[in-house]
Amino acid sequence: MTPTEFAKWRPHPWHGLETGKKPPIDVNAYIEITPFDLIKYELDKPTGYLRVDRPQRTSSQPPALYGFIPRTYCGNGIAALCPGADHGDGDPLDICVLSERPIARSEVIIPARVVGGIQLLDRGEADDKILAVEVQIVVQRTYGVEHASRVVEAAMADYRALTS
Repeated sequence: MTPTEFAKWRPHPWHGLETGKKPPIDVNAYIEITPFDLIKYELDKPTGYLRVDRPQRTSSQPPALYGFIPRTYCGNGIAALCPGADHGDGDPLDICVLSERPIARSEVIIPARVVGGIQLLDRGEADDKILAVEVQIVVQRTYGVEHASRVVEAAMADYRALTS
């Protein structure tokens, strides 16, 4: 089989699943790791199954559901968006999905709404992480660090008012 061929009875998670209903905002996230996993699993690119990569150090457990967006690839286009990158990391685009309920199982597809991203440079490789929420959550708006600081300050003031 070529890298883009897959069995019809079990589609390859990278090549055989749809990117999403309305990409680039409403996408599918194929989950490789949950915050409850003590082992780091990663997609085995030839087979489409998850393989054990390594045990997780407790400090490196993901804070959210972690996986990738099907039918994406971090190559030259991603590298061009990341100052200092020599190339993309050669993997599907990573995604972290926040869920309103704990999901303790991997190898699931979650319809997700993109709300932002984090641009990472790892030893010359562009390794972006898309941030998303489950589609049933209503996103009022997204904001950057300046507004986030104001939200933290307001919450601290609310706490002082509550406890005084």
